Amino acid sequence: MIYGPTLLFSLGEGAVIPLIPVIADRLGADVALAALVAAALVVGQLCGNIPAGWAVARFGERLTMGTAGIVVLAGLVGIVFAPSLLIFTAAVFLIGFCAASFALARHSFMTTRVPLHFRARALSLLGGTFRLGMFVGPFISAALLTVFGDEAASVVFFAVCQVATILLVFFGPDPEKAVPVGAGSPTRREPDATADAEDSGEPVTGAIPTIERAGVFRTMWRYRGVLARLGLAAASLSAVRSARQVVLPLWGVSLGLDAGTIAVVVGVSGAIDFALFYASGQVMDRFGRLWAALPAMILMGAGFFALSFTHDLASAAMWYSLFAAVLGVGNGLSSGILLTLGADIAPPNDPAAFLGSWRTLTDGGGAVAPLIVSALTAAVSISVGVGAMGVIAVLGAVGFVRWVPRYVPRAR
Repeated sequence: MIYGPTLLFSLGEGAVIPLIPVIADRLGADVALAALVAAALVVGQLCGNIPAGWAVARFGERLTMGTAGIVVLAGLVGIVFAPSLLIFTAAVFLIGFCAASFALARHSFMTTRVPLHFRARALSLLGGTFRLGMFVGPFISAALLTVFGDEAASVVFFAVCQVATILLVFFGPDPEKAVPVGAGSPTRREPDATADAEDSGEPVTGAIPTIERAGVFRTMWRYRGVLARLGLAAASLSAVRSARQVVLPLWGVSLGLDAGTIAVVVGVSGAIDFALFYASGQVMDRFGRLWAALPAMILMGAGFFALSFTHDLASAAMWYSLFAAVLGVGNGLSSGILLTLGADIAPPNDPAAFLGSWRTLTDGGGAVAPLIVSALTAAVSISVGVGAMGVIAVLGAVGFVRWVPRYVPRAR
């Protein structure tokens, strides 16, 4: 009941995402416009984070997830029967908007109910379910296309996953009732709290305002300090992760490699990434959050820097394969970090509104990174665009070193 709905949704989403540019092309989009339509999914999720935080705080995780699942079915109908590119783009945006509800609802649940001493492992496993769905979903889609020869088969698969998710959420055991609120370290003080009481070091249990009293935007303002500091470092990590997904295929194309070779290199990098998702949680729970965040940023930063100098070398393809693997290791070590940091610094009793702001910030970093790479590639060269991601990774690593010890509690 905790991981099942997330896995079902990510499997269906992973099966449909590769087909969005294909369907857009059939509706008359050129390459640039098809890429813009595909980006509507990310933009939808970015726009859905704050409304999802409000909905989870007001109506609860179960109702929010179930309602979002029903709305996703409407979006899938729009994808199959869209008569124009505009309606198709709106349907893609709607699915991304609802995806934020699934992600935030489970993030909020784990924040309030998972004990601090194994929170990172639990959230890394949650992140691993997203990775598993995105890793396996495209293979399911390829199999369905082979059998049926129609993109609608993959959309129907997503719809079946959604129906199963809705039934599981509404009619299965309710984790919110089975596990009491308060397991997720409710005795620590909040970062940037504005309480007037003297900080005596005693556990604080009654001074934490609820979302109903604070509100979504007031919560954002109240925690502006941690969002502007640790939040920006987390956004840089999200940016570097997102850039990896854009840079690896683009770099292979710039080297003149065929599609099969690029797919193998990207696939191996993704497999390494997926294989390490639980190790990240182990490291964070045992040694602290910084011991996973810092190596991940250093590895990815070094990988981007080194890759940017290999484009014109005689052995460029070999270096491309090597640094794709390095980026996969770095990304795998960062699995669950953003979820865990968000849970660590959120108000313990009712974190949904804060997590909506946190996820908006991190998703914004992920959305901006491909634009930076594309702009620098067009203006200067792809090597400069890739090197810029290395700079962002280094700045993010400095931010983690500076702000994680200040804001993030350590498990006993």
